[in-house]
Amino acid sequence: MSEPLTTKAIDFIATCPRGIELLLADELVELGAQPGKTTVGGVHFRGDLAAGYRACLWSRLANRIVLCLAREEGIETPELLRAVVAGIDWREHLAPGASLAVDFHGRSEAIRHTRFGAQTVKDGVVDRLQAEGLARPDIDLVKPDLRLYAHLHRGRLTVGVDLSGDSLHRRGYRRDVGHAPLKENLAAALLIRAGWPSLAKQGAPLVDPLCGAGTLLIEAAMIAADMAPNLNRERFGLHGWAGHDAGVWRELVREAEARASIGRKRCRARLLGFDQSPPALSAARANAMRAGIPALIEFKGAGLGKLTRPTGLDDALAGLVITNPPYGERLGELPELVALYGLLGERVRQAFPGWTLAVFTANPDLGHRIGLRAHKQYALRNGPLEAKLLLMAVPEGVKRHDDQAADARSATSPDASPDGGVDERSEQARGPARSEGAQMFANRLEKNRRRLKKWLKRSGEPCYRLYDADMPEYALAIDVYGDRAHVQEYAPPKTIDAAQAQKRLFDALAVIPEVLEIDPGKVVIKRRERQGGRAQYQKQATSGERFEVREGRARLWVNLRDYLDTGLFLDHRPVRRLLGEMAAGRRFLNLFCYTATATVQAALGSEKEGGASDSVSVDLSNTYLEWARDNFALNRLDPGRHRVVRDDCLRWLETANGQFDLIFMDPPTFSNSKKMDDTLDIQRDHGRLVRLAMARLAPGGTLVFSNNQRRFKLDADLAAHYAVEDISAKTFDPDFNRRPDLHHVFLIRHREAA
Repeated sequence: MSEPLTTKAIDFIATCPRGIELLLADELVELGAQPGKTTVGGVHFRGDLAAGYRACLWSRLANRIVLCLAREEGIETPELLRAVVAGIDWREHLAPGASLAVDFHGRSEAIRHTRFGAQTVKDGVVDRLQAEGLARPDIDLVKPDLRLYAHLHRGRLTVGVDLSGDSLHRRGYRRDVGHAPLKENLAAALLIRAGWPSLAKQGAPLVDPLCGAGTLLIEAAMIAADMAPNLNRERFGLHGWAGHDAGVWRELVREAEARASIGRKRCRARLLGFDQSPPALSAARANAMRAGIPALIEFKGAGLGKLTRPTGLDDALAGLVITNPPYGERLGELPELVALYGLLGERVRQAFPGWTLAVFTANPDLGHRIGLRAHKQYALRNGPLEAKLLLMAVPEGVKRHDDQAADARSATSPDASPDGGVDERSEQARGPARSEGAQMFANRLEKNRRRLKKWLKRSGEPCYRLYDADMPEYALAIDVYGDRAHVQEYAPPKTIDAAQAQKRLFDALAVIPEVLEIDPGKVVIKRRERQGGRAQYQKQATSGERFEVREGRARLWVNLRDYLDTGLFLDHRPVRRLLGEMAAGRRFLNLFCYTATATVQAALGSEKEGGASDSVSVDLSNTYLEWARDNFALNRLDPGRHRVVRDDCLRWLETANGQFDLIFMDPPTFSNSKKMDDTLDIQRDHGRLVRLAMARLAPGGTLVFSNNQRRFKLDADLAAHYAVEDISAKTFDPDFNRRPDLHHVFLIRHREAA
């Protein structure tokens, strides 16, 4: 007769997220187990049945606790796998009528799919049961009575019973997870790495300034209250195991309940969570209630900018600020996040000097914006993302607000900083001091603002270019749209170090909202690089966030987020102004019309003389033609007089009838749209385009031909047949006069009318 499992030393495996295996091994020692070999994502350990049960109940770090039934080497084929499983006496583990599920991990040359591996294990179980004259078990992949674990790696096979059932990170308290939830056992690992168990024993406080659904705080509260993390789970895998010892389990649960009752009463640590999202806070409070520790956590509605030191904290106890801020997986999220991380550093330095700041992020470059040096870094994973836990000591003796205000005032003195900048003392009032490069960049933005100030006041233009790669290190184009900014990053060449380019971009994104005095959430960042013909028109996002701007008499819709371009080419502002002056009473044609902003200006014309009598705007894009119609509606243009046509402009010119007094043609430099019959290369094809357009131009009329090909050369044959005037130099307002080759504009007329 075999030795009872209650007293026998048993082999177990505890699985866990990658990166916390050593922490799990230490935890198992504290739980009375004997850790053995550590593998990627798991720890082998030995102990009696109570040790396995205790790990299920008390492990804050494990995903699963597996009771090992067989370990074999040299298992490469499905036949060998099936034979090993069939060699196990399943009567000891699978009760009559119980359902079964198999989790298979790994592969071999002959077993390449986990589903096939799981099927083979199941077949081995059936073989043994049928050999004993027993019925086949039912398969239930959702809620099986018994879940088996099988792992095959380099011929090493491990088969066991999963005592956990569902993954142990599912404590049972979290139903409302909020956005981008942090798994509970990963949250516990972060707290342990940050030294929270020791701090909690001292009664030190803990603050999460971006608490979301409250996972970090709830796990911290359970540590502080000596509460078993899985005490509130209703079911474990061990409950459906035929070898389950209910007496051992009941005794362990009673012990855990008693410790939790005492621990909640004795807990001296204050735990505080802040978030500006009411739904997130509602979810956090509900989660804390289900976890059984609602009285241990204070949740408050407050944005990061309003984070201050809570009243009543013991100044002699340095606590822990720990948080899992957003990471910025998409480029467009970066402006807000650069500001967020900088603000986090500023508020923590102000409110919690002498504390430890722990930040978990999958973007360590953003972590640098906090402005504090990480004295420890731990590499971990958050799902599929490589991430790091950054531990930072918050310095003592930070100046109070009144001292900083005085410093900020002193920075306005004439000798505060060259070129109108501010010195580092005023910077401390906003966050970490700017780097030398960032300060130079800020100075350039200020210089450009001063240069454009008189023109902007005179013209009243709310949309303009402030900066266009003036400094090679900061290869950006920055356009201002009222109280918003559109930032385009020119992709750096491969010779530029990517990390350095990233740092400079973050420097710039921190500076831009400060200099322009705008909300970082209204800064939109995109990357500008050489596009395939179709890519330039593809959606970048789906925000649908558009707003109205004014240009002269026109009101126009702009969308900064969803497309590479915004709906308004700012460098063509003078050309649109010219068209408005020329259009009075004329028949107007706009080819490659885009969002038809030029048509709007031509239709409105000048206040004295009025605009075009009628117009046709041609483009292939349904999206942009719909945008054009919205621009027409915004300016109350009669759709009966001002029509939009969806067609290939070349084909339309070849087949259209009628003549026009004023034609504007602004083709793309290159296009291979799938809607076109052929590719378009403006240098190669402009001669044909111009001739076709001139065939539609009435005597005495003018073709305004524009393009953005930097090295464009007009076909000499055109000048021989038509009267051509290059007016490019006259079509740049002060915000674009640094780039004289940005576009080329020609007035072309029939010679007899010249």
